[in-house]
Amino acid sequence: MTASAEKYTRQTLLDVQPLTPNLFSLRTTRDAGFRFRAGQFARLGVTKADGSVVWRAYSMVSSPFDEHLDFYSIVVPGGEFTSELSRLREGDSLLIDRQAFGYLTLDRFVDGRDLWLLATGTGIAPFLSILQDFEAWERFDSIKLVYSVREAKELAYQELIAGLELRDYLADYAGKLQFIPVVTREQHPGALNGRITTLIENGELERAAGLALTPEHSRVMLCGNPQMIDDTRQVLKQRDLQLSLSRRPGQVAIENYW
Repeated sequence: MTASAEKYTRQTLLDVQPLTPNLFSLRTTRDAGFRFRAGQFARLGVTKADGSVVWRAYSMVSSPFDEHLDFYSIVVPGGEFTSELSRLREGDSLLIDRQAFGYLTLDRFVDGRDLWLLATGTGIAPFLSILQDFEAWERFDSIKLVYSVREAKELAYQELIAGLELRDYLADYAGKLQFIPVVTREQHPGALNGRITTLIENGELERAAGLALTPEHSRVMLCGNPQMIDDTRQVLKQRDLQLSLSRRPGQVAIENYW
């Protein structure tokens, strides 16, 4: 076996679903030896017409105990990777690294009562994996999923989110999850309007959640646009919510999803 063959496995696309003209989900087979913690990502490889392989990192949407792997992608116009990926169809092959990566996992926090998951765009992916696993529901009294998009049509996975507490294995935790959609470029019924940072600064997010963001009780995970992450980190820092590091446990964990 060559070194390259040892590093990745060749998986089969089981399903490709366009969600909007620029967003799609895909499901692949899963190698029996592939292990990951909810919130981690894998490197996916697509083979171009000239035989070369392009690699990009994608968080798993699926839970660690699913037999398949789900991913969520945006089509970048002219993008070398997503242009190839978006052309794949059921039955095509995709390369997946044998190892999972990333630290947007719940073991970043040693304690906490309220879990806040703040996402923009495709940054919702790792949070869906986390919410399909037991740990978040067992550890935290309340979970706030805040999902920010530009237009309401980009609010993906609504059926999955709405059905989480109806799953048999999560039935005992019903009532813990609150979904808070945010749409920035238009008004949408039931959604907040504005940037996440603005909604924190003016108190609108906490009013919608019926819960305060505090260093004592809140544990916050951020995933999405790097600018959102940087800006939100600064706003949270003003509330004394600090980045959680291995040498210094804190209240905030991040993943730059770009």
